[in-house]
Amino acid sequence: MIDLKIVRDDPDLVRASQRARGEDPGLVDALLEADAERRSAIVEADTLRSEQKALGKQVGKAQGAEKQALLAKGKELAEKVKAAVARQAEAEAATTRAHRAISNIVAPQAPAGGEDDYVVLEHVGEIREIENPKDHLELGESLGLLDMERGAKVSGSRFYFLTGQGAFLQLGLLNMAAQKAAANGFQLMIPPVLVRPEVMEGTGFLGAHADEVYHLDKDDDLYLVGTSEVPLAGYHMDEILDLSDGPKRYAGWSTCFRREAGSYGKDTRGIIRVHQFDKVEGFVYCKPEDAEAEHQRLLNWEKEMLAAIDVPYRVIDVAGGDLGSSAARKYDCEAWLPTQNTYRELTSTSNCTTFQARRLSIRYRDSNGKPQVAATLNGTLATTRWLVAILENHQQPDGSVKLPPELAKFVGTDVLTPQ
Repeated sequence: MIDLKIVRDDPDLVRASQRARGEDPGLVDALLEADAERRSAIVEADTLRSEQKALGKQVGKAQGAEKQALLAKGKELAEKVKAAVARQAEAEAATTRAHRAISNIVAPQAPAGGEDDYVVLEHVGEIREIENPKDHLELGESLGLLDMERGAKVSGSRFYFLTGQGAFLQLGLLNMAAQKAAANGFQLMIPPVLVRPEVMEGTGFLGAHADEVYHLDKDDDLYLVGTSEVPLAGYHMDEILDLSDGPKRYAGWSTCFRREAGSYGKDTRGIIRVHQFDKVEGFVYCKPEDAEAEHQRLLNWEKEMLAAIDVPYRVIDVAGGDLGSSAARKYDCEAWLPTQNTYRELTSTSNCTTFQARRLSIRYRDSNGKPQVAATLNGTLATTRWLVAILENHQQPDGSVKLPPELAKFVGTDVLTPQ
């Protein structure tokens, strides 16, 4: 959630942010009305409770008919208190609903516009000229790395088997990410991939994109995560952190699940857009004033990983209308795919400011010992989709794939050849 004080003090700022996202600015007015109703209900309930307390003292001193009259008044007042408390509870629930309906405030530096209005910040690497390039699926099948047909037979469309060297390739890639993360001060975590509703909702994934989340609703009421950002955000839920020595950085290695609702017909070939994949995700807790610098650090760590797989890519600053509800600003790194003649997203890093931590009640103590809301950030360090860019950019004329030296050390082979 965003800071309610900002909504009260500068509602136009929040309305402008809602417009930048393409969302309803009227939600700001709905929150202000709900908040006013909540504060009125609190005053009414507190006033009636004070009257009830004062009346109780009078009853204790009164006798006879006067006492009976006061007791009758007390009974009437108790009913009013009960009604006022119920009104307060209802008003507080309505305010919470209205508050949670508003997305994070878009950073002023984020480009204006929607999905196609990103700003390219830089290009890295040289695009290789590959004559008659094969796409990753053709390469994966010919090299015995990938089996989509049996994946579909076992689990349905958009599932797959990574086989033989394909499995080693993914394990090597993710292990390299884990080792690099640890070298950069991240604590490696293998988190649960099923989380409670309050954790999934707290991270902002049950809003506009809730239909992309797998839900075990019957006896469990648990959600399958689409990124280890979710359990890592919940790791310190309802805690006060010690950030006196700097940010807390975690790297979560997990299997991830996405329904990909609404994406039918898009990227159905191969493993670009699938229902299950593995990922190493960086996650940071820090003081709000450190969040912008941490965002740049996350981007730099992503670039260090991309350098290790040696693929050409570009960095884009995502426009406000294409941000997730939790993000104030987001950078994507998109790798060149020769068979598509375009760039496709490999990494994403988001500064969520205090939005998630406020929902999950994650705080730290400032220099005066007073609890303050922390900031959270996340960023992709490696994922299954990277195999697409690796295979396509490093394919050789004879149909093999020559791995970059740093990655090859973790995979256990320099060249992927038919088995």
